[in-house]
Amino acid sequence: MVKIERVRTAVWLACMALCAPLHAQEVTVLTAARIHTMDPARPTARAMAFDTDGRILAVGESGELRGRYPGAAHLDAPDSTVVPGLIDAHGHIGNLGLSQMRARLDGTRSRAEVVERLRAHARNLPDGDWLLGRGWDQNDWTGARFPTAADLDEAFPDRPVWLTRVDGHAGWANTAALRLVERDLTGEWQPDGGRIERDAQGVPSGVFIDGAMDLVEAVIPAMDAGDIERALELGMRSAVEHGLTGVHDAGVSLPQMQAYRRLADRGALPMRIHAMADGDNDAFDWLCSEGLYEHDSGRLQMRAVKLYMDGALGSRGAALQADYHDDAGNRGLLLIQPDALDAVLARAKACDVQVATHAIGDRGNRLVLDAYAEAWGETSRADHRWRIEHAQVVAPDDLRRFSRQHVIASMQPTHATSDMPWAEARLGPERIVGSYAWRTLRDHGTRLALGSDFPVESVDPRLGLFAAATRTDSDHMPLGGWRPNEKLTAFEALRGFTLDAAYAGFAEDEVGSLVEGKRADFVLLAEDPLAVPPDALQSLTVQATYVDGQAVYRRGAE
Repeated sequence: MVKIERVRTAVWLACMALCAPLHAQEVTVLTAARIHTMDPARPTARAMAFDTDGRILAVGESGELRGRYPGAAHLDAPDSTVVPGLIDAHGHIGNLGLSQMRARLDGTRSRAEVVERLRAHARNLPDGDWLLGRGWDQNDWTGARFPTAADLDEAFPDRPVWLTRVDGHAGWANTAALRLVERDLTGEWQPDGGRIERDAQGVPSGVFIDGAMDLVEAVIPAMDAGDIERALELGMRSAVEHGLTGVHDAGVSLPQMQAYRRLADRGALPMRIHAMADGDNDAFDWLCSEGLYEHDSGRLQMRAVKLYMDGALGSRGAALQADYHDDAGNRGLLLIQPDALDAVLARAKACDVQVATHAIGDRGNRLVLDAYAEAWGETSRADHRWRIEHAQVVAPDDLRRFSRQHVIASMQPTHATSDMPWAEARLGPERIVGSYAWRTLRDHGTRLALGSDFPVESVDPRLGLFAAATRTDSDHMPLGGWRPNEKLTAFEALRGFTLDAAYAGFAEDEVGSLVEGKRADFVLLAEDPLAVPPDALQSLTVQATYVDGQAVYRRGAE
């Protein structure tokens, strides 16, 4: 597909050179204080011309382009800096939209605050409906212990409640919800790839980790097609408002993909979506059966499958090679066994489908690297662009394997600054050395595709740029940054959200830099991200977001 796209671009450029000039009204010339192109041949410019199809015609100086296109429309931003459209290489559009439709629990500091928010949300729910929410994190509460069903029962004795943890790898149910589960949850048994938290008598406490979550989610009424579309629309609206022109949606079900296609057919996608099928399920079956998918608009494609190797560090589900430093006897969870992973990888390779596998623990990452090496054999250095999502805790001996095997590290800078208060307690002082190791991986030659994992973290890419360059929280702590040797420069961070993210989605010939022949996806900023101090990156002002040369967001506009 990459070769095909390069041919398309070459043909288009040849046509532009040989065909009659475009009518003046079909051209817009953008001028700005500075344009960062991410093109090594011309890193900066002051003007850019693009046509009504959203293709870049030329990049250069304002006088030059206004002379070349004398009757063009003008888009003048003399005090602004232009950067290529920002791409989040790992987010969840549907979940972001759902977080706006359900109870929002992010930032809560106690169980009591959770209940307070739930009461407010429940006032607008019909009697008998499930009360659903997301965003709690026990690490932010006094004692940092998991909650229980009893914490919810007094406020909600009859209405079933299900609350997903901030990372999506644990859920919290009340007793009314547990009564609806169609299986005896007591005893010592555990589901494959999951864990039910129980008390000393074997009674479920109310928390279900990773694969165990399916037991409760199986009895929650399914969303209808209208709600799926609404969630996607809300998620995309929030994304473009924060300067994103593209998202790699990491785990899209077949009903979600059908909703995306309906939106694309109606011209209702304000951004580009690189959809990944949600594991070895219906969407992957469809992808292998129908072939790699790309919508005619160029704003939607599916050519990847998202798999899960292990759980999350915050819920102690990440698969480690040795016990958790703060939980003796626990080494986390494997959500897929190595033999099963090998079978899915073989199928993906046969279907020419990109693989993106979630791996957080050092054991999880090693197992995925081993499986990728086995799948590709002597051709492991081919341009396969298989990815490891998160790559958070990597054994030092495995860090060089990413570049050697041409594996992309799809990483989320804000995970490090969110996890830093407790990560070393989970891992201990030795394992923390190979954790959140952006600089080391990049210096070894690994390509870093950066994102946020929203709604686990904020959808705002400015926070990712800031975290990557400072390794501090929003209050600029700790001074000098946490493990500062792993910082990236502002330029490297920007590249991770533009050209390298585009490469990870097989789209570097279309987006990721502002070059003749590519699509006019760009963001107008009031400040220059490569000139301000790194501490100021989190407060950059997004003035407008453009996709295909059309504004999909303007600051202050309805």
